[in-house]
Amino acid sequence: RRTRVEHIGIRYEVVSGVEKRMTVLSESPDDPFALHRAASAVLDDRGTVVGWSRRAEELLGHPGSEVIGRPAFEVLIDPGDLPAAKDAAAMCRRDGGWFGVLAVRHRGGRLVEMGFRARELLRMDQVREWFLVGAPAAEVLEWQRDRAVLDGLFRRCPVGLVVHSPEMTILRVNRAIEQFTGMPAASFPGMPTGDLLVAEDARRSVERVRQVMESGKSLVASEQYARLERDPTRVRAASVSAFLLQDPAGRVLGVAETVEDVTERHRARRRLALLDQAGARIGSTLDVRQTARELADVMVPHLADHVTVDLSQPVTRGEEPAQALAGPVVRVAVRGLAVRQPDLPPPEGEPVHPAPGTPQARCLADGRPLLEPVLSPDWFLAEPRRGEQAPDLSAHSLIVVPLAARGLVLGVMSLWRSRHPEPFEADDLTLAQELASRAAVSIDNARRFTQQQQTASTLQRTLLPRTVPHQPALEVAPRYLPASTAPGPGGDWFDVIPLSGARVALVVGDAVGHGLHAAATMGRLRTAVHTLATLDLEPDEVLSRLDDLVSLLAAEQETADERPAGEQIIGATCLYAVYDPVSRRCSAARAGHPLPVVTSPDGEAALFDLPPGPPLGLGGLPFETREIELAEGSLLTLYTNGLIGERHLDVDTGLRRLCTALTHPADPLEKMCQAVVDSLVPGQPADDIALLIARTRVLPPENVASWQLPVGPTAAAQARALATTQLTLWGLEHLAFATELIASELVTNAYRYATGPVTLRLIRERRLVCEVADASHTSPHLRRARTTDEGGRGMFLVAQVTERWGTRYTREGKTVWTEQSLLGS
Repeated sequence: RRTRVEHIGIRYEVVSGVEKRMTVLSESPDDPFALHRAASAVLDDRGTVVGWSRRAEELLGHPGSEVIGRPAFEVLIDPGDLPAAKDAAAMCRRDGGWFGVLAVRHRGGRLVEMGFRARELLRMDQVREWFLVGAPAAEVLEWQRDRAVLDGLFRRCPVGLVVHSPEMTILRVNRAIEQFTGMPAASFPGMPTGDLLVAEDARRSVERVRQVMESGKSLVASEQYARLERDPTRVRAASVSAFLLQDPAGRVLGVAETVEDVTERHRARRRLALLDQAGARIGSTLDVRQTARELADVMVPHLADHVTVDLSQPVTRGEEPAQALAGPVVRVAVRGLAVRQPDLPPPEGEPVHPAPGTPQARCLADGRPLLEPVLSPDWFLAEPRRGEQAPDLSAHSLIVVPLAARGLVLGVMSLWRSRHPEPFEADDLTLAQELASRAAVSIDNARRFTQQQQTASTLQRTLLPRTVPHQPALEVAPRYLPASTAPGPGGDWFDVIPLSGARVALVVGDAVGHGLHAAATMGRLRTAVHTLATLDLEPDEVLSRLDDLVSLLAAEQETADERPAGEQIIGATCLYAVYDPVSRRCSAARAGHPLPVVTSPDGEAALFDLPPGPPLGLGGLPFETREIELAEGSLLTLYTNGLIGERHLDVDTGLRRLCTALTHPADPLEKMCQAVVDSLVPGQPADDIALLIARTRVLPPENVASWQLPVGPTAAAQARALATTQLTLWGLEHLAFATELIASELVTNAYRYATGPVTLRLIRERRLVCEVADASHTSPHLRRARTTDEGGRGMFLVAQVTERWGTRYTREGKTVWTEQSLLGS
């Protein structure tokens, strides 16, 4: 019993329950010998036409009734083409068939070029006939060229071609795949897709083919790794394009892939990517060691399995390296995938002594790179000193390149391969040189920056007070914190300056900018403040003189536009305060500086509300002094804006935190400084910070004696008597003679040249201070008297018996003061 079922072009024939499958294929519309495109005819063995198709009639115009039964040569062949036709017939009889182009005659008389295929047929009676299929010659030749292209793809094309079946097996490969895999093309048919690749690459290959198979979307030039299972350590890259194969009916026949070996191009692109990555990662900071570590990070694992970077010791300190490196180098960076050496090489920061003759020693001496592509398996046994420097004794390839900049060798970088199976090659050496050259420039820039920083820091340290002298008027605790991220030291400074009459000046300032320029400006201003302080000027007068100085410096800098590009402008802020332990009065003025904080003995902290003043260097606006009275044990806190101006704080929040940290005036001052730092300063301050906390003291009343003397001829005698009596009470009789001389001379000068009342004051602290105040603003001065002069020797004698003397001006007049050692001369 037979049953026929036809479904989607496939006929099923079931005979006695057994299914047989027949596949109907669709002909290509481009095939000139397809069923509905080709003409066909049958000739008997004598050349008579015995069969003629409808398509033959359409192409040649001869109906079957006019052709069947007649010789083909007579009907179809022009007499001029008869020899060629007979030659073709002879070849057909000889070979059992023929394929070629022959001109035949159309019914209208013109000649038509036709391509023919002739095949021998045998009937049951062994009579021979010939079956001919023909098509226009142009279509046949075009078909032949298409076949030649297809044949070239499989036999001569340098790009690999793989055809996959819908069942994900390989149908055919071309000869380029043979060369890529090292296997003959005949061994591929039936092999599962991706079977030759390592598991990871095979999975991606199968997914790629299946995606094209299911979506129908072509894949163009997708780069894939193609590591073979038989050689998994060798990295190979291929550019793969894939497209769907379908018959004319749209049925999927498979997927074709073109595979191009782009391993070298892939490596070149990776090298370029590594160079680009190095440009972004190396030199991100101006730190020598960090730059070396960044270089090592770039190298592993992209170029090497292990890397060591060694620098000359002077380079790590920011110093100029020697022309010829001598002595050990310092290992500043070590990176690696795995270390299998029992005795580890020197870690980071340790000195390294390259043995003579080793690649590292030769590279340091000659400044030339070295490439050893293949190391013998036991190389470290033959060269034990060399093995001491290797991070992995299984290393099989080595590159050593110098780190050189501006003609100087700064150090050496060693690259090792142990896990990576391929040895270093010339291109790897070129890449390592390029990376080392770039890194060397960054390292040298960092070294020079470090040198500049050290110079500026040294200058700054010499310009800042190293110690704060003990003052009977104040207990002082300073704190200076340099910025961690700024390009060089800042211009922040502080000072504690002893003044006449047991008074003390407190100064905090901040010059604009960072680096040598800021440090030099700070030094100039600090010197100027010291000079102005010796004049005993009021705080506003000191700031006015400083403002004039800064304006003068700025004018000098800008003369004829000679300021170098990038050089900072000159400017500063400053706060100047003077405390008198006798009167407990504190007077202060500020120039663009943050307000100081005053903490009372009971712990109440508040801002000292000083009138605002412009920063130094602006000019044109006055400064104003304000005075307050401070109880004994009060705190006066001065600081620069870096303390409250951190990026994570706004100024108001910073001031609140500062006042909160200063609410324990009885605590040790160092502890309070630390409390302020902990409350306001992050781990890495963005700006320099100067902090000065002072606790006030008061001189006991018994250590101060003051008298107002009448202006008259007896004033000098009265001054001598009062001074002698007071010195006797203090037990300083040994200073009586000199003090009588001083008091007599100063009072006499006041009597002779001043008006109004005269005040004599003696102060006993670390020194004996004698002061005479009057209403005049004329200052006495030293002069050299001639032998015939009757006067002019008084101040000369005063200068001889005192340690120092001077004049302090006030709004009411002046005060001439002297200081003597309590031990006497």
